[in-house]
Amino acid sequence: MTLLNKKATTIKLFDFKSPQMRAFHLSWFAFFLCFFGWFGIAPLMAVVREELDLTKSQIGNIIIASVAVTVLARLFIGWLVDRIGPRITYTYLLILGSLPVILIGLSDSYETFLLFRLAIGIIGASFVITQYHTSVMFAPNVVGTANATSAGWGNMGGGVTQMVMPIIFTLFISLGFLEGEAWRYAMMVPGIAMILTGIAYYHWTTDFPEGNIKDFSKKDLEYKRRKKADGKGALKSALSDRRVWALFLIYGACFGIELTINNIAAIYYHDFFQLDLKTAGLIAGLFGVMNLFARTLGGFFGDKAGIRWGLKGRVGFLGVVLLVEGIALILFSQMTLLSLAIGTMILFSLFVQMAEGATFSVVPFVNKKAIGMISGIVGAGGNVGAVMAGVLLKMEGISYSDALSILGITVAAISASSLLIRFSKVDEKVAQEELQASLDQKAALQPEMVNS
Repeated sequence: MTLLNKKATTIKLFDFKSPQMRAFHLSWFAFFLCFFGWFGIAPLMAVVREELDLTKSQIGNIIIASVAVTVLARLFIGWLVDRIGPRITYTYLLILGSLPVILIGLSDSYETFLLFRLAIGIIGASFVITQYHTSVMFAPNVVGTANATSAGWGNMGGGVTQMVMPIIFTLFISLGFLEGEAWRYAMMVPGIAMILTGIAYYHWTTDFPEGNIKDFSKKDLEYKRRKKADGKGALKSALSDRRVWALFLIYGACFGIELTINNIAAIYYHDFFQLDLKTAGLIAGLFGVMNLFARTLGGFFGDKAGIRWGLKGRVGFLGVVLLVEGIALILFSQMTLLSLAIGTMILFSLFVQMAEGATFSVVPFVNKKAIGMISGIVGAGGNVGAVMAGVLLKMEGISYSDALSILGITVAAISASSLLIRFSKVDEKVAQEELQASLDQKAALQPEMVNS
């Protein structure tokens, strides 16, 4: 059997037995928990700000710290997952990454809080493993949808945490804890959940449809084909490819903006519209909850554009949704009525997450020998974008509204970089052949699915 024949050509959401779907479900859930832990403190920042007496500039530094270290972490994880596989990599990341999430409650000053926030940012690298795992489990006809859905449902943790963490915080208050104690104990909840998921990931997933890396014989053809990704030229090839850096920039303009909104949305609504902590968190959570379907739409339509127009169709679709994202962000930044702010935020959320899904409907086709490395580089672009946005947001002379307007203009301009992502006729031909093979395989399986 070829590698393609062992990849899933359909996404069966209620299948928990096949290795492809077990990897799908556990990878999105692991990413969800990492996102939950990563931004769990964000909706509680109004409380932390009062207790630690934080300034706007210090909060800006904390925002930057939460995403800055993820740049290096994603590059390292991209390199590591190509070598030891997603199963072991995710297990270590979940368990070790849970420690700063649990221990941030020990913070007693701006400096210690900043260091813990920096350490927590490492778990943002979980995205790379999720994208790698679904890329090697699903065939070309659905890989964009699989990547987008797993990442989108994982990203949803950033929205759910905005809604749930204030409730967990309130629960500890009701048990008799003071506010200064409640936020600390609340952060233990996602940390413990991450440890349990790390154990489950180790026992219930495999690196590839056929098994784990350690199970393959060195004489096995499939094993050798995979290990080509470990070649010394993989990193050099990825770094010298302008398409990778265009995607790096584009992902900074979509995922980087999402990270920024996750960090500031609750406090933005709390300060700008004078809302209480719980209400601000619920509204801010709507932004992240859109990941339930929005990022999937980006991958789905990216796949459809690929089927209709080839790789250039995937890229063209990406450029369009990124442009609309920028326009929607500009509109959101200008809203002074709460109802209009919520409406434009949801519109903006739809397109920012569609752009993310569309980006990773392109990534698997750039260089199949270095999927992990390229996923790491492009994923790191999201965090670089968030760092740049954080620098803008921390400036005392610029309001959050003005900063968001500037970011919207920047995103719209960056959409033009999609023109740099081009594929040769050979690339298009190979992609078309693989696509047709996956479609034929899916068609051949239909009678079996009907009879079963």
